[in-house]
Amino acid sequence: MTQTVIYIEDNAFNMRLVRRIVSTTDYSLLEAFNGKSGIDLVTEFLPQLVFIDINLPDIDGVEVMQAIKANPRTAQIPCVALTANAIHGDKERYMDAGFDEYLAKPVMRRELVEMMDRFLSTTMGEADSPSMTAGV
Repeated sequence: MTQTVIYIEDNAFNMRLVRRIVSTTDYSLLEAFNGKSGIDLVTEFLPQLVFIDINLPDIDGVEVMQAIKANPRTAQIPCVALTANAIHGDKERYMDAGFDEYLAKPVMRRELVEMMDRFLSTTMGEADSPSMTAGV
């Protein structure tokens, strides 16, 4: 069973880069170009992981993540801030807001694949022990 990742991003270049990286993995990618359509996509498809840009054209990425986490159907889906907001303290601020993890742009292939593997490998039935799924 292929695992699904959703990327919510308004910048076509960034979307194309992530699409290219994900295409080299066994994961499938669904794309949303603004926050509202991203929330709708997550609610409809219930992906195993969501990457969210912070600076979206309609609603802030933090608000998108909070809407996903507030919905009982989607609350357990890991959300990763994937953002160009990368000054000192940004990671901590987004983690404190409720994101499960943070990646700074420009994202490197290795970092993105490792992040997907980290969150998705435990949902593939490889590890069911609490120590392997803690924090996911």
